[in-house]
Amino acid sequence: MVQHLKFYIDGAWVEPSQTKTRTVINPANEKPLNDIALGNADDVNKAVAAARRAFESFSQTTREERIALLTRIIEVYKTRAKDLGAAVSDEMGAPLAFAEKMQVGAGLGHIVATLGVLKDYAFEETIGNAEVVREPIGVVGMITPWNWPLNQIACKVAPALAAGCTMVLKPSEYTPSCALIFAEILHEAGVPAGVFNLINGMGPDVGTAMSEHPGIDMMSFTGSTRAGIDVAQRSAPTVKRVSQELGGKSPNIILDDADFQKAVSGGVAHVFLNSGQSCNAPTRMLVPQTRMDEVMAIAKAVADKTKAGDPRADDTQMGPVVNETQWHKIQGLIAKGIEEGATLVAGGPGRPEGYSAGYLVRPTIFGNVRNDMAIAREEVFGPVLVIIGYTDDEDAVRMANDTPYGLAGYVSGGDKDRVRAVARRLRAGNINLNGVPNERTAPFGGYKQSGNGREWGRFGLEEYLEIKAIAGFH
Repeated sequence: MVQHLKFYIDGAWVEPSQTKTRTVINPANEKPLNDIALGNADDVNKAVAAARRAFESFSQTTREERIALLTRIIEVYKTRAKDLGAAVSDEMGAPLAFAEKMQVGAGLGHIVATLGVLKDYAFEETIGNAEVVREPIGVVGMITPWNWPLNQIACKVAPALAAGCTMVLKPSEYTPSCALIFAEILHEAGVPAGVFNLINGMGPDVGTAMSEHPGIDMMSFTGSTRAGIDVAQRSAPTVKRVSQELGGKSPNIILDDADFQKAVSGGVAHVFLNSGQSCNAPTRMLVPQTRMDEVMAIAKAVADKTKAGDPRADDTQMGPVVNETQWHKIQGLIAKGIEEGATLVAGGPGRPEGYSAGYLVRPTIFGNVRNDMAIAREEVFGPVLVIIGYTDDEDAVRMANDTPYGLAGYVSGGDKDRVRAVARRLRAGNINLNGVPNERTAPFGGYKQSGNGREWGRFGLEEYLEIKAIAGFH
């Protein structure tokens, strides 16, 4: 049974220090799902104390011991896949099949990838007469979002365990159940007491206490740029390492020699994936101005065939967005796009036909958008695509980079050398060419206001390591 009203601290499910709760709402029907306990600074203090005690021994475990631990976690995770998928679907509105395959699969994939890195990673190397040793940084505070909850939990927890760190996790208050099940998985797999701790709560309470806590050596945060700035500012007085993956407004440049049917259709489908709630979604499609009408027609056909509805219905391709606040924000930006004079190609304000409840958004596309419009500047975080015309490659690159964000970019074209040349000029941390998906063992992270540090694979592991040089060792 999921322990919604308890926290996982020092290897046990414990009562919170206060009797304050929050109701989790099902975004598909706006009905209550469950109540969760909300923590405060006292709970954080207990969790940090447990993590610091556990660090003394866990930091000294061998590579082989950590390999065995991650292997057990993978085995137990697989047995709880259905439970995890149902929790994600109910709490964030993802279609059930998508939640089970993609959301749950993403979490498993990161644990498996981390295990592969751990088996071969060189924690020590000789440089001259010095031995350079990579050691766990200490106690890590982790704050994860609701949009890809298991993906973000796993790509922080797995490398932290592989490095020998201990940790305190505050998952999103909108998707707490999958995190609580994740804690049950770690417990069953035999993660030592105090190594992993979980506290549910709100950012201003638990998140602030973690960021400011002198017993936490590093903060790993995924979420909005606004909240990331707050975490960094609160972490500064204790000189923590801060690793952040923040917002995005990613450009998708379709060059004039691309397969337009494939590139445009794929780009639209990617934006609508997960109801547009992906920080790296290709939400600004840049196309030759002379082919704007052709692109809008292809994009409209995809939007018209995208079925938004009940996450538990077999034919649903796109569920609701996560909550009422997000729904109203998205509706406001759709209205702004119409007000600014962009061409409404598909979708628009309100819920899809036949729905009067739930936070469903119509799959929406705007054409003839200028890069200075609000819908081209602000991260909508919903199923809204803007199509912007460019005159030549230089113009496309200029507009692609004209954003405070730099998480991802996309380029499609027939000439591979030209595609690569454009990709190298984009100021973003992840670039995908001709529809190829991300490589899970390659680094993931952003430039500019999309964050700092990297996750995934070897680069993700190294975020949790300190470097020590021992001169005269040889």
